[in-house]
This record gives sequence, C-alpha cells and structure tokens, in this order.
Amino acid sequence: MSKHLTAGAMLALAVAAQPALAKGPASSVNESATAKHYASLIAGEPKLAELTLFFTQMPKGGDLHHHYSGAIYVEQYVDFVDKQGYCVNKQTYQIETKKEVIAYERAKPVAERTCLSSAEIYADDHTWRELLQRWSNKDFGNHGALQPPPDRLFFQTFGFFGPVSNSNFREGLQELKKRAIAENVGYIETMFKSAPALPNTDFDKQAAANAGNDAALDAQLAAAWAALDKDENFNKSIDKFVGTVVDASEGIDDERFTMRYQTYVFRLMSPSLVFSSMMAAFKSAVANDKIVGVNIVGQESSHIAMRDYALHMKMFRFLRAKYPDVKVAMHAGELAMGDVPPEGLKFHIDQALVVAGAQRIGHGLDLAHETNAPAIMQKMREDDIPVEINLTSNAFISGIEGTNHPINLYRKYGVPYVISTDDAGVTRHTLSNEYVLFASRYKPGYAEVKKASYNSIRYAFLSVAEKQRLTRQLDARFAQFEARIAGLSKSASAAGKR
Repeated sequence: MSKHLTAGAMLALAVAAQPALAKGPASSVNESATAKHYASLIAGEPKLAELTLFFTQMPKGGDLHHHYSGAIYVEQYVDFVDKQGYCVNKQTYQIETKKEVIAYERAKPVAERTCLSSAEIYADDHTWRELLQRWSNKDFGNHGALQPPPDRLFFQTFGFFGPVSNSNFREGLQELKKRAIAENVGYIETMFKSAPALPNTDFDKQAAANAGNDAALDAQLAAAWAALDKDENFNKSIDKFVGTVVDASEGIDDERFTMRYQTYVFRLMSPSLVFSSMMAAFKSAVANDKIVGVNIVGQESSHIAMRDYALHMKMFRFLRAKYPDVKVAMHAGELAMGDVPPEGLKFHIDQALVVAGAQRIGHGLDLAHETNAPAIMQKMREDDIPVEINLTSNAFISGIEGTNHPINLYRKYGVPYVISTDDAGVTRHTLSNEYVLFASRYKPGYAEVKKASYNSIRYAFLSVAEKQRLTRQLDARFAQFEARIAGLSKSASAAGKR
C-alpha cells in the first residue's frame, strides 16, 4: 500500500466520495417528499424529537457491529438472576452463584439479606439504582457519585453480568430480535461468543522469541496449527461450541428478521490462548454457515493488546491463508489521544488491513493519527472495505464525538461506512438513536442516510442470495416508509395552514 498520496489525488478522492443516490427503490414522489421532509428536520438547529420519530420508523437494514452480551439491557440480566437461581450481593453488586451461600442468604429474614433476588433488587430503589450504575452507563453523566473513568466502567460491566450472560442464550437472542423488529431493523450480525482455547507455555515462550522474525513465527504457527488440527479434544470442543450457536439460534430467523453470528477471540490472553481460540473461531465458521465471521475483541489500549498487536495481526494472516473463505471483521484503532503513547496510535488500522486482511474495520477512531492515513482511506475505498461507525460508544468510551470524530474523514474521502450500535445495552441506546446522532451532528442528505441503511446489507457477511433477499425486503419497507412520511408531511403542512 502506498504510503503517500499527492494533494491532487486526495482532491480526486474527495470528489469521488460525494454521496451517491441511495441504492434500492427508484426515485419516486414519495421518496422526494421524504427527502424534503428530512431536510427540514436537519436545517438550522436539528429538530431532535422529530428526527427521533423519523428514524424510529425508518427501516434500518442491519446492525453489523453488535456484541450480544453488551446489547442486552440490565433489566433482562436481572431477570435472568432469578431464572438461574442466583442472587446479587448488594454490597459488591456481583452475582453470587455458590449454592451454599445462596441457601444461607435465603434462610435470613428479608431485611437482613445481603444477597438479593430480582424482586428484592427492584423493591430496593437504592440498590437498583446503584446496580444500574455499575452494570451499565446509566446516570454516568448526570449524577455526583464517585465513579471510575468511562472506559473502565464500560469494560467492567461485563464482569458483573457475566454469570448470566453466558447462559439463557435463546431468551437473550429472542429479546434482541423483538427489540430489532420494533425499531425496524431487519438483520443483526452479532459477536456472540468466544471460541474455545488451549494454553501452551512453550508456544508462549517461542512467540516472544519469534516476535521479530516472520519466517520463524510462521513456522511456529504452522506447527501449532498442525498439532491442534489433529487434537481430538480440541476438535470436540469446537463441535460443542458450534452446537451451542446452532441451538441458541433456533427459532430466530423468520420472514421479518434474520440473525447471523460472529465468533471472536479475546486479545488480552496469552499468545497460545489467542492463537488456539482464533483457530477455533476459523474452524467454527467453516463448520456452520450460521457463523459468518471472525473478530477480535478486548480493550485495545491495554498493555497486552498493545504489546501483542502485531503478533495477533500475523496470526490472522496465517489463518486467513488456511481458511480463505472465512470473513474477518476487526476492532482496530479504537484508540484516542492519551490512551497510549503517540507511537501507539500510528499503525493499528493499517496492520489490520494490510497484514491481517480485515474485510471490515470496527471503530477506526485513530485514523487521523495513523502514519499511512491517506493510503488507508484509499485502500478502503478502492477495495470496498467499510468502517463500522459507533457514535454513542465512541463518545462514551473514548470521548470522540462531533468534529473530532473520523467519520468526517471517512465520508470526505469516499470510505464506505455502516452505522451500528456496539453495546446498546451497556450504553443504553438503540440503532435508531445512532441515526439521530448521525443526522443531527453531520447533516447528511437523505440519499446518504438511505445508502447507509442499504450498506448494512451490502457489507454483511452473507451469501449473494441472502443479500438479495434482504435487499428486496428493504426495498419494500422503504416504499412503505416513504409513503407514510409523505402522508405525515402533507398532514403537517395542512395543519400548519389552519
């Protein structure tokens, strides 16, 4: 990839990037009326209530950057506490799973219990509000209690609800489906569950020694891959993992809604655990077409993630060569100024694209700091690699919003993008709200907004036939939506003349 673009090439790239007409239904009277109505909502000071009404009704093709465990609201997890027979310690807000402790607590009078059932949590307003503030970002911006930095709070939430997020998969997925249908989302591609992993201390020592020698590292990865590939227990664990996904997804897909699943590796583990989990993820995707891609997750600014970032990208490169049909999306560049030393902001998106071969980039926040930023944007535009934009998450976790958000660069230089939620349960928002933020902050035209909705089907990790089916559905839903908005606009105009 070229490291530099001339000023003329950058200008040409910007011109080519101007919003195209939306893909989908042909231009019509209703589409024109909808575009005019929408333009009135973003003119001057954006009309947020009306934009909320507009985008709640507007069809959203899909949500491509979506974490299962982070998408479920706290209220659902609290209900799961009773279903599992657990209780919540009202002093630590951790879920208690030990049967002997739970039995001891339940033998006490209610007023003396420190470990509460769901009903008891809801009945104690102080405990309930404190739990909300630990299991999500509820009240973070409007209360005066001592609290951790937002990124720490965000990543800590998963430890609180972990004991119940790793069970009740069917119920959780059904809840997400119901909410998606209610806000006119037709497809979700969720990062559902991490793949199995095996520790190997010898591998870890060799990885450290081979970090700067690609030939030696590739030889090490090849030997590890061959050993794992014929490991009967490892393959059985993958079969069990795939079975969990298949079982959990039963009854999800219908004529209104479709869901597919990414598996992922947690980047904060030892090299052997990362590689074996990554390999299991690729093998799982080969084994079942419900698993459509592989990702890598975990706080990118943490010590291990930064230390091993280049190693992880080389692992992806190796496994992509072994499993070329498996799709890869990747959290890359979810970093802001001050999270890491300046040199740590220089290469993450670039390596995700060039070394690991990512087909979608999640977040991509550090773009403006990357050494090869112009070439990164050129590659993403020319190779049709989208960035997944998560406005609420980026603002809360990283403090990146408004004119400081790289969506301005991605749009200006023609990089395709999708609008997505990240962890809507933790940050307590919806995909509709992400479109409200996008429209009110950046004032894209209706054609660009509509194209963003279609992009979430275009860039889904689905077969051509499935994309065509979902696109036809989106066409029909937009025709209905635009007819409804045209009528609403006409009614409002008539009311205004009275």
